[in-house]
Amino acid sequence: MDRARSRPRRARVALSARGLLVAGVLAAAAGGGCQRSARETAPAAANWQTDNPVVPLPTPPLGVPADFSALKFVVTPEKVRLGRWLFYDPRLSNDGKVSCATCHRPENAFSEPTPHSTGVGGQTGTRKAPTFVNGAWPLYDHFFWDGRARSLIEQAQGPMANPVEMGNTHEVVVSTVSGIAGYRRMFAAVYGNETIDIERIAEALAAYEATRLSGNSPWDRYESGDRTALSAAAKLGAELFFGRAECSQCHVGWNFTDSKFHNLGIGWDAAAGVFADSGRVRVSGLAEDTGAFKTPTLREVTKHAPYMHDGSIATLAETVEHYNRGGTPNPHLSPKVRPLGLSAREVEALVAFMQALDGEGYLDTPPGSFPQ
Repeated sequence: MDRARSRPRRARVALSARGLLVAGVLAAAAGGGCQRSARETAPAAANWQTDNPVVPLPTPPLGVPADFSALKFVVTPEKVRLGRWLFYDPRLSNDGKVSCATCHRPENAFSEPTPHSTGVGGQTGTRKAPTFVNGAWPLYDHFFWDGRARSLIEQAQGPMANPVEMGNTHEVVVSTVSGIAGYRRMFAAVYGNETIDIERIAEALAAYEATRLSGNSPWDRYESGDRTALSAAAKLGAELFFGRAECSQCHVGWNFTDSKFHNLGIGWDAAAGVFADSGRVRVSGLAEDTGAFKTPTLREVTKHAPYMHDGSIATLAETVEHYNRGGTPNPHLSPKVRPLGLSAREVEALVAFMQALDGEGYLDTPPGSFPQ
């Protein structure tokens, strides 16, 4: 979590929202703690078109200044429907059992309730699948925990070809999707012809992901003038979050993330002098990025414990206590992380504030049938 010593709360949030609109998080990818479910069974055939009608793009909920027309790729209702099928379709994986939704679960705000993700053949990764809720409008174009993708479309391509996650190749994914007549018709309806390539598949996935929005939380209603929307504890938490606890140094704007990378000491082995996962440095090559990971959004944060990139902290209260201690000392600890001196009551208040960021607009259920 993080910071910047704030100016008065409402002025700061309004300013951050405007800044985010100009640039625009999320989300993210790993391969996820799989359980065999409806998301992983063989797709049903009957009435797949009529069972999944085209629906209008969602109206952004209160507190979410999302503008689909401002994105760098075109989002249409037809493309979202296509992307939704692809997102939940396990046929994109090497074994036909793992879909994007295996790890990015709607009931967990498109994250997962496990420390690490599990992909094809029961292989376990080293990171937790992050949420991509509100992820199409980041402040900076950094995707995945280490920012190795520069767009939501590029991010969508990664898991399909990751040997631990979906275990496929882009060529095989394209061949599989192209071999399904129903998909050929749907791609033609969206793109004007039946050409199917990995870029179009990823763009359709990104279009669906862009529609998973979260807003109209108690905090959003409070900021819009409803003085009864927050509990007394959450109000105290907000004062701390934007003030002495300095959480808004990094959890900024309407989506509560700066889309940047910070070292909190997670995974540091003091005896060995190394991190279990070195993080951003493997992408940037900059020593100061050692052990640094992207600031996650706090929208719907209660839905996907445990926390951090490696799922190493079990609860929100324990997460706050990690910051309260000043993180874990290491040679590259972020200068923004320092002991806070919060009381037990204040820790509870910060948790209450984060609970008040749970909203609505992101939920979905898997399609009951798929293109055949």
